[in-house]
Amino acid sequence: MTDTFEKVEDIEIRLLLEALYHRYHYDFRSYAMSSVRRRLRQARENLGFATVSAMQERVLHDPDMLPQMLRYLTVQVSEMFRDPSYFLAIRETVVPHLRTYPSLKVWIAGCSTGEELYSLVILFREEGLEERTLFYATDINPEALEQATAGIYDAERVRLFSENYRQAGGKTSLSDYYHSNYNRCILDKSLRRNVVFSDHSLVTDQVFGEMHFVSCRNVMIYFDRALQDRAVGLFKDSLLRHGFLGLGSKESLRFSRHADAFRDFVRKEKIYQRTDS
Repeated sequence: MTDTFEKVEDIEIRLLLEALYHRYHYDFRSYAMSSVRRRLRQARENLGFATVSAMQERVLHDPDMLPQMLRYLTVQVSEMFRDPSYFLAIRETVVPHLRTYPSLKVWIAGCSTGEELYSLVILFREEGLEERTLFYATDINPEALEQATAGIYDAERVRLFSENYRQAGGKTSLSDYYHSNYNRCILDKSLRRNVVFSDHSLVTDQVFGEMHFVSCRNVMIYFDRALQDRAVGLFKDSLLRHGFLGLGSKESLRFSRHADAFRDFVRKEKIYQRTDS
């Protein structure tokens, strides 16, 4: 009976994903099924629907339902200077190469609510590169982009952010970059002066400019193999020769058909460099 239920549920899920694509042009059809199934089960339970089909009927006819679906289907889990050793590696090994360029473009793909973006802006400011850098922060979730643009976070998260910043080689105190208001941490608006926020889908959209550095962390783990290949191809075509790509700790180029276009730069931190070929 359980097998039958799961088979029917998988059919419902695929129909819901098709509905989202054809009705709203959000394409989750190539996301890893196990991850999508888990998130939609949570959505169904929390939103009070008996079946995925009932949830599909609602989202098709009620556009106000879409933001709720996106909250479940897009992962908005991040923190400033997450995995501090990654940012320390950028500071110590990538930045010296970036210093050789008169101007820079950096793409944070899947920027979520902005924590990684602001981490990089602060790092670039401390290394004297912010003024010559244009940062592109993209995501498919408009609510996440709004939060990223606002740069406001719960004050209770600041202790973790500050410790991450210290371990990432921070040169001052993180408190220099924000002020507190009630239970909120509000980042200094100057951190956004060289930032462009934009909607962009790694599933359906095309190459995003000519970049010196692309950071896309903990996004591709939710894609199937074909979509991972597409995303890596976008990053390859978006990078200048000798540009850099940073991935999440559980992600790799090892099985990508585009792997030969990159070389390991800091293998432990999943930082790669685009090769001449």
